Amino acid sequence: MVIPAVDILDGSCVQLVGGKAGTGKKYGDPAKAAIDWVERGAEYLHLVDLDAAMGRGDNSEKVAQIIKKVNIPVEVGGGIRSVARAKEILDTGADKIILGTIALRNPGIIKEIADIAGGEKIIVALDARDGKVLVEGWQTATGVSVIDKAREFADLGIGGILFTDVGVEGRMVGLAMEATRNLVEAVDVPVIASGGVSTLGDVRAAKDAGAAALVVGTALYENKFTLEQAMEVAK
Repeated sequence: MVIPAVDILDGSCVQLVGGKAGTGKKYGDPAKAAIDWVERGAEYLHLVDLDAAMGRGDNSEKVAQIIKKVNIPVEVGGGIRSVARAKEILDTGADKIILGTIALRNPGIIKEIADIAGGEKIIVALDARDGKVLVEGWQTATGVSVIDKAREFADLGIGGILFTDVGVEGRMVGLAMEATRNLVEAVDVPVIASGGVSTLGDVRAAKDAGAAALVVGTALYENKFTLEQAMEVAK
């Protein structure tokens, strides 16, 4: 499955380069972008509040607005660092929540949320550079192996892992296929691939690597290929 990304920063739909604020490009209103993807056949959306992820505010109202406007499932991430916040987003109608920093800092939160909503509602985001996990909106290196952490989280009964190679994120230099395949082979939960997608060959690579889905951002916004073409390749 191909999942269009709608990342929100300062109220706009953006695609960052390497996960760094001040880079990348704006693509207008996030709600319009989300609706456009649905109208073009998207079956699922990836919605991230980058302001919340970076600890510089949030776009809660806009996130809730988008969830209500689209008629397909939405996974939501960015700054979810408490059980209350997780429940709030799920209560707005999100299909799944994406936990990043908090899952690494406090793995116990996974059980707390799972007890309320079910483990299948939780996606753990493992963002990495050179095989090591990053936290705090990709700003802080941990030195922890992605594979090791993925195995730990998989054992907690989560719904899947979202893997992003920040080194290629937003650069359209190609999917980190080897790293994606290694992660898929290491865990028994679905792996959603992300980062670096530039061609339909990358969509095919994600499928060949065994990824359950592929999040695509910049390549779609820059019309490197259409969502329809990508969905056909991913079948």
